[in-house]
Amino acid sequence: MSQAAELLGVQAAFLRSLDGSGVLQPYRSSGGHRRYSRQQLSVAARVRGLLDDGHSLASAGTIVGLQDELASARAAADRFRSAAEQLPAHADGPPRGAAGLPPGAGGSPGPLGQ
Repeated sequence: MSQAAELLGVQAAFLRSLDGSGVLQPYRSSGGHRRYSRQQLSVAARVRGLLDDGHSLASAGTIVGLQDELASARAAADRFRSAAEQLPAHADGPPRGAAGLPPGAGGSPGPLGQ
């Protein structure tokens, strides 16, 4: 853990606090030592930045989690968009939306109820 703390420029107690709060859950060696992945070290650095900006540990953990969820959702949307572009165009009718309906037909209203 001291190597991880040194890499991040933080005290080992900071990494222990991330583990104790559940923000990070490092792998434990058979001797009980904490082992951090590169991704976990990246999260720890992001949390440190948010703490430096004045956020609490709880809010920093939530922000990082939401940022990661958003990045995953955007990546999935990009994959779906790319796959949709590979589909053959329908020559026998108007373009279809995600539900197979013409754009604007059916489905739920937009976020403003329009």
